[in-house]
Amino acid sequence: MPKLLSQDAVAKYNRDGYYFPIDVLNESETRDMRRRLEDHERATGGPIQGDKRHKAHLYLTWLNDLIRSPKILDAVEDVLGPNLFCWSTSFFIKEASDAGFVSWHQDATYWGLSSPDVMTVWLAFTPANLLNGCMKFAPGTHKMQLEHKDTFDKNNLLSRGQEIAVKVDESTTVDAILKPGQASLHHVLLAHGSEPNKSNDRRIGFAIRYIPTYVKQAVGAKDSATLVRGTDTYNYFEHEPRPAADCTPEAMATHAAIVGRQVQVLYRGTGQEHFRP
Repeated sequence: MPKLLSQDAVAKYNRDGYYFPIDVLNESETRDMRRRLEDHERATGGPIQGDKRHKAHLYLTWLNDLIRSPKILDAVEDVLGPNLFCWSTSFFIKEASDAGFVSWHQDATYWGLSSPDVMTVWLAFTPANLLNGCMKFAPGTHKMQLEHKDTFDKNNLLSRGQEIAVKVDESTTVDAILKPGQASLHHVLLAHGSEPNKSNDRRIGFAIRYIPTYVKQAVGAKDSATLVRGTDTYNYFEHEPRPAADCTPEAMATHAAIVGRQVQVLYRGTGQEHFRP
């Protein structure tokens, strides 16, 4: 029996490539997540950007705790099994009345992982709705890899500005509307995107990417991940350490080395060396 999702929910995920919503954080916990993020931004001089948006759980203790949330992991285990890595995390933040958007794309295109058994848990720190640019899903598109092209559009929140090279029929897409503290689950091959934030507040999402321990990095010479549940009997990934405290020199050095290595995979063939600001 599933731990958190119903059997119907697991079937829907497998059929459509997504499922939402699941309740992860209560109102107080969600406010605390946003407060912690914005306290960190004030302490560091501005909105979290560039490399620091990615794998921030390696230098912020409260995010390292969040990726281990039993409510999240129970849902992930219902689909991917009991032995789980957090392979990566990313903040997707759209500032108020900002032109930033996410083009239609499939995550698997540039990640270099050996299997499509990969799930993103997208957790809303603020409301995600039509006004502020919630995600949109194209049901059933997780069944095959589609051709992509890189645009490097300055307003595209994706690393390469990547987008599907064929037109998505938006009459069939689904709006992933979430309340603060709710999350959506989506398959690594599901086509998804989002529009700009037209509201007067930030739209903050935190994406957590989970893989079973049997998945390999098929492109990079070396990769690492955080073991969050079960055991790793494969040793395909180096195990990432928990930060002892927020933003310690040791944690920041570890983060820089690991993200720098992952950049080589995500940007291979482009000549780029860093995540864009």
